[in-house]
Amino acid sequence: MSYVESFEQWKIDEFFDMATRRELSSLTDEEEIKDRFYRDLEFGTGGLRGIMGAGTNRMNKYTIGKVTTGLGNYLLAIYGTEVCKKRGVVIGYDTRNNSDYFSKTAANVLSGMGIKVYLHSHARPTPQLSFSVRFWGTVAGIVITASHNPKEYNGYKVYDEYGCQLVPNQAKKVIAYVDAVSDYHNINFNGNDDLIIVDDLTDHFINAVSKQSRFSDKEAKKNLHIIYTPLHGTGNVPVQRALRVDGFTHVDCVPEQAVSDGDFPTVVSPNPEDRRALEMGIALAKQNGADIVLGTDPDCDRVGVAVKTGNGYQLITGNQMGALLMDFVLSNTDLSSLHKPAVVKTVVTSELGTEIAKKYGLTVFSTLTGFKFIGEKITQFEQAKKEHDSARNYTFVFGYEESYGYLAGTHARDKDAVVSSLLICEMAAYHKIHGKTLLNRVNEIYAEFGYYRDALDSFTLKGKDGLERISSMMSDLRSSGSPFEGTQRIIDYSRPVKAEEGFGFLPTSDVLKYILDDGSWIAVRPSGTEPKIKIYYSIRDVDKESAEKKLTDTQNTIQIRLGLK
Repeated sequence: MSYVESFEQWKIDEFFDMATRRELSSLTDEEEIKDRFYRDLEFGTGGLRGIMGAGTNRMNKYTIGKVTTGLGNYLLAIYGTEVCKKRGVVIGYDTRNNSDYFSKTAANVLSGMGIKVYLHSHARPTPQLSFSVRFWGTVAGIVITASHNPKEYNGYKVYDEYGCQLVPNQAKKVIAYVDAVSDYHNINFNGNDDLIIVDDLTDHFINAVSKQSRFSDKEAKKNLHIIYTPLHGTGNVPVQRALRVDGFTHVDCVPEQAVSDGDFPTVVSPNPEDRRALEMGIALAKQNGADIVLGTDPDCDRVGVAVKTGNGYQLITGNQMGALLMDFVLSNTDLSSLHKPAVVKTVVTSELGTEIAKKYGLTVFSTLTGFKFIGEKITQFEQAKKEHDSARNYTFVFGYEESYGYLAGTHARDKDAVVSSLLICEMAAYHKIHGKTLLNRVNEIYAEFGYYRDALDSFTLKGKDGLERISSMMSDLRSSGSPFEGTQRIIDYSRPVKAEEGFGFLPTSDVLKYILDDGSWIAVRPSGTEPKIKIYYSIRDVDKESAEKKLTDTQNTIQIRLGLK
């Protein structure tokens, strides 16, 4: 069926609700119609994510219903009817527009298929969904979220029975079942209320988070002044509660941004990597003289931080915070009591954390981009322990990725901004009593291990033409060799790449990484969830000035090669 035929069917078919048909009837722009119907919104290895609205290429009741029907059929085939009815699926959601509605839509579809559903009673963090899967022992989990995307977006992530977002080999199986749902008319949206249990595990989740505390000085915690903003998202209740339980008494929340609002009215983008998202928090911190500003994204799996300096407040990058947390967690953990302690990071994360981990004698594992691969590694470690597989039996201590995602503990299988916020504040309090800020500690780490300048360029290329251009860029890079002088080797993750000993090969992924002679590296990859091409830089040099110059030269080189400049 052509996009025009699909459009015309949706516009008049009474199976689709009146609001949907009215919205479509108002469309006159041919390109807009084409973009809404030229394909089905793809359920890929990163789940489902897209602009909300009517159409096959949009997030709406019907595309949610299609994916959920496919997932339900997959679960019934794998686990059987009785197990699915007994163990069920847990569904969570964030504060975005329609997230609550989409979560109930998914609950109705699954319960209508005879699958029990545990539905979160409030918008809560994505890591709490991961925790809930493990707490209830469900066969899967779903969270409705588009993380830090603009307000027009929403998304749908699926988690396995271990609380880990589906990795590619699992996702491909689910995708086959989703693709088999070819007729929207066969989706049952009616639901079965007897199989839907509405509950909230926030207290249990906070208890699990609190077990990761590494610093017990109550006076030091009372003397740390914290400004926190949930950016209109799910972090408000759990982050403040976790900090309060841990002994932090001087926490001020940005009042305008404590309100749950899917329009995110006070920010350009609810992305804690973007300084503009923290500006209101920084302004309040300046008024109150606070030591630190924390901001969590709408689904509270990532956290951004600004630290007080003599000249205002300076943001700490994801790679810097990962190294700081690595340093703090490892120096405040009895590593001698752990069997083969290990940390896990992604291939586009700075090697500074690796250097710190090696100092403490830990094994470092590198995974593909995406915290699901870190979660998968934790599960592999635990399964190896159960199976008495000594070669793969490691103890997970800490994991992180450059995009502001960190995890200590195994209560979740995803990045967790609640436990991260707790540890960041403990770390700030610890260094404060020693007369230092987190930035002072970063500079001490640079002095010990060398200066690292990490950066990310992200280019959005919208629509079908944009996706085709991104694909062409990757093909051209693969066929033309390295654009960088001093390239030691090129790693093409679209081909099998050997993982650490005992763990076979990494899954294939559309990523190219250039390793330079001086220890610097550059990686290029299309986003798995957005129409973007991303370029990661990790420049290693003797000092900041030299690294900045090298970074500028490197950015020019790759952007010119890709036709982006």
